[in-house]
Amino acid sequence: MQPYLKALSVMVFIIVLIFFLIIGRSLLIPLFMGGFFAILFTPLTIFLEKHKVPKTLASVISLLLMVALVAGLISFIISNVVSFTKDFNNVSDRLVTVAEQIDNWTARVFGINENLAEKAESKYLVELLNQNSLSISAFALNAIGSLSGLVLIPVFMFFFLLYRDHLTKMMVLIYRDRDPVLVKMRITNLRKVIQNYITGVGKVMVILAVLNISAYSILGIKHAIFFGIIGAVLNIIPYVGPFFGVLLPIVYSFLTMDSLFYPIAVLVIYQVIQMVEGNFLTPKIVGGNVNLNAFITFLGLLVGAAIWGVAGMILVIPTMAILREIFELSENTKPFALLLGEEKDDEKYQSKDENKE
Repeated sequence: MQPYLKALSVMVFIIVLIFFLIIGRSLLIPLFMGGFFAILFTPLTIFLEKHKVPKTLASVISLLLMVALVAGLISFIISNVVSFTKDFNNVSDRLVTVAEQIDNWTARVFGINENLAEKAESKYLVELLNQNSLSISAFALNAIGSLSGLVLIPVFMFFFLLYRDHLTKMMVLIYRDRDPVLVKMRITNLRKVIQNYITGVGKVMVILAVLNISAYSILGIKHAIFFGIIGAVLNIIPYVGPFFGVLLPIVYSFLTMDSLFYPIAVLVIYQVIQMVEGNFLTPKIVGGNVNLNAFITFLGLLVGAAIWGVAGMILVIPTMAILREIFELSENTKPFALLLGEEKDDEKYQSKDENKE
């Protein structure tokens, strides 16, 4: 096949794939999430099976534990969001004061008065929230694809756990020209890579939550536990998540505290914690489990956000890690694994070529 025909076929494949991902997002997002939850809880399922627990029952126990953990996190977030309404009057007074200062400054400097103070009153804000409540709900549902995704995620997780051996046999048949033992070892390593990544990210999240909560509590910011945990959870989305994680306490401290010291202090503490996380926590705990280069990671985040929104940004990194391991199974696809990998992979392939010479 001519080189230009190969390039054209690759472009057509990418276009068809993206179209398929966009059209099938309501099904594919819960499918991928169910798969990653299944990978995370596979060690527990195997442990239960080794202790004479039937395979179906072991899968159900893992499923119930996942549902309990997710339900606990969601209920914690909802209860804290509801408690914010108790501070709404104070927030409104602070917002009106700041809006009056902005009105006076713009009128004095530019001769413009937007009447921000009137728009910052409680009645206006409540009406604005009511008008946009449907949009907020729609955004929340978009994170999981659709309302049916809430039901499909645990269903897919259960079947992935139950039929994981069948999926392994399928991969062995697909790569039947390779040693079956090698293929099974690759699949096991693939599962361990994703498990190590997820557990590593979980450990980093716990440490970040403790650091955030301690810092916010020392500053005297209300709902310090909520802000600390939300900031740690959002850290799972590289680059973008930490920004939104710190934006909430900055805005809240600005509106509820009497001095600008508090939002500035939150920002400074955020920078220090992010420096510790980026230079020490993530390299030591998560390490090279994913082993994707920074450019591919950033590009993948942009593509994932454009196709699947928030869910895409969460799922794209472990998905690319899985693809990288699969590409390693065949000589024809190893160039794609090289494209996704870090520079040390370049050195590995280069050393192999030099040895051959």
